[in-house]
Amino acid sequence: MAAKITKDMTIGEILQVNQGLAPVLMAGGMHCVGCPSSQMETLEEAAMVHGIELDVLLARLNAFLEALEK
Repeated sequence: MAAKITKDMTIGEILQVNQGLAPVLMAGGMHCVGCPSSQMETLEEAAMVHGIELDVLLARLNAFLEALEK
C-alpha cells in the first residue's frame, strides 16, 4: 500500500516519502520546495499562503504515489 499524503504533513515530510513529488508540488504552483521554511510548514499552510487549492493538490500527490504501485 502506498504512503498517503495528508494536509498535516510538512513539505519536508512529503519529499521524504518520495523525491518525485517535488515536480508535482511545483506543477501545482508550490515553488518553495527547497525553501528552509518548507521543512516546518504543513501542506495546508503552504497551500493557503500560495493560493493553491489544497484538495486538488492532495489528489495529485496521492495519484502520483498510487501510480507508482501499478
